[in-house]
Amino acid sequence: MTRPIRVIQWATGSMGKACLRAVLDDDRFQLVGLFVYGEAKAGRDAGDIARRPETGVIATRSIDEILALEADVVIHAPMLSAPYVGHDADVKRLLESGKNVVSINHYFEPAALGLDYANGLADSARKGGATLAGTGVNPGWVAERMAVNAVALCLSHSNIATREIIDCTTVPNPDYVFGALGFGSAAGEIDLTNGPLAETFTAMFSQSVEGLAQRLGLSLDRFEPDHDVSLAERDLTIAAGLIPKGTVSATTWRVHGLIDGVRRITHEVNWIMDPAQAPFAGKPHWGIEVDGLPGVRIAIDLVDTAPDGVRTRPEQFAVAAMVIQALPRVVAAPPGLLRL
Repeated sequence: MTRPIRVIQWATGSMGKACLRAVLDDDRFQLVGLFVYGEAKAGRDAGDIARRPETGVIATRSIDEILALEADVVIHAPMLSAPYVGHDADVKRLLESGKNVVSINHYFEPAALGLDYANGLADSARKGGATLAGTGVNPGWVAERMAVNAVALCLSHSNIATREIIDCTTVPNPDYVFGALGFGSAAGEIDLTNGPLAETFTAMFSQSVEGLAQRLGLSLDRFEPDHDVSLAERDLTIAAGLIPKGTVSATTWRVHGLIDGVRRITHEVNWIMDPAQAPFAGKPHWGIEVDGLPGVRIAIDLVDTAPDGVRTRPEQFAVAAMVIQALPRVVAAPPGLLRL
């Protein structure tokens, strides 16, 4: 009988815990390590953190302890870093220790950040005989997989646009909501051109644009960021705290891919704190529009089917599903970078 794939879970935020539970609930995988950032979680059993039976795997904040483990793959799910490449040093150490890495926040199409950058990651992967890949729903699915299928219906096309609207009202972590995502900021406080949030999300979603282009055989000349924010029309009480009227209640991170000065791909992500606010009200979770022959419009919604009392959101289940599907492929792949 083939042994289970040995997994290390790196970080246990809302997405990380969803991935951790998926690993614990699937006999194809064996949890062998758990890295956490917070002191409150260190020393606790992974099952306790995941609301599952005891596992015998104790959470640690020591990277050296993680590096010393015998494992096949690491699910890398930390909070987004500013700068966006801030987790690279840890990821390179994991790869060079011989551990494959699947990320939910980065490494989907590293070449979008420059060939030298991608080659540096690939060198670390080959040094350890390991593979690095990124997966998720956005980046990783809506543009790279669904939009590709939509374009297959067209004899020709001039622009492909993908749009996501994410209701963030239930996200409980104030540091993430008011720091990493920028909600509650004063008007004009977020630098949408060169600020840390803009740089992070330009780098992140350029990878979606590049991933779609690669799958369509398009060679892009450059990426063009086009970000925006919306301000709260009333005081908003959300899980993480209060967003006062007149402060940022929605962020729009938009990246275009250009050929010969013409926008051929547009990828847009809207994080919102007021689902009733225009222009987000009544819109699907994802939308795909292809300006082609024929034109194509697709609306996609995730449906909450979790049992009563389960607080995991549909998008968290979806990311965990993408990760679980990726693990065997990444483990079996040759050393280097893998496009999933």
